[in-house]
Amino acid sequence: MSGDGRRSESAPGDVCVPRPADVLGQIPTGASLRTELAAAARSRGRTPAVASELAELREALDEIAIEPVDVETARRRVAAATGEEARLKERIAALRGDVRARRAVDAATDETLGDLESTAAELSSAQTERIAAEQAFERARDRVARTRDERERRLRLRDRLRNRRRDARRELAREMYPAFRDALTEVPGGDETHANGTPSEYEGPAIAASLAAVAVADVDGPVTLGEAAASWIDDREGTVPVVVREVKADTEERGGDRSPAQPGQSDDRRPDV
Repeated sequence: MSGDGRRSESAPGDVCVPRPADVLGQIPTGASLRTELAAAARSRGRTPAVASELAELREALDEIAIEPVDVETARRRVAAATGEEARLKERIAALRGDVRARRAVDAATDETLGDLESTAAELSSAQTERIAAEQAFERARDRVARTRDERERRLRLRDRLRNRRRDARRELAREMYPAFRDALTEVPGGDETHANGTPSEYEGPAIAASLAAVAVADVDGPVTLGEAAASWIDDREGTVPVVVREVKADTEERGGDRSPAQPGQSDDRRPDV
């Protein structure tokens, strides 16, 4: 439960902020202060005012299914059917000419008339195929147009979702900013005078900001210190939030035996308070 009593069981913050441990599980975090504070807010169960809208946008995006449309195959089918129809028409014209010529000289026409009849049947079938191919081609073109509309709709939804996520992170970060400002006085290199205005106006060192963000968060599990963060703390002979209990191997090699302090134990090399 957060200080203002808000908690979401379905964790709508999932759609705007990565899991707190993914953002704050290591220092340096590689994330912006706004993202760090938003993750800290999420770790305390806070949700942004736009949470419902974010969920609706995500659902609308998930419902858009754009299937591939094979227009080229439909176009080739039309071309083949049209070509076959034209060939048979020419064949019929030639057979009719042959019939006329045979009749002019009183020659037998039975065989030619038989060919003409069978070719006419083939032409009827070819015309049916050509009509079906044209209709299939038109349907494919209509699907392409609908697909284009769906793609444009998906782009618009993605833009709205991106903007609302940004709004959500901004809101959550601002909620945590006062606590963050207070925490700066307790971390190495921190100075609350660097945290005036809004999170985007923070002017202090990034590592101090990350340490303060961790201090105000409710992170499950320990936080890993990278070499830069460990050096920062050592150089200032400072202490770190109690959740920071792990040090990366490269730092251990640089500083000798730096096994993490256990909860409740003092460690002169890296106080765990």
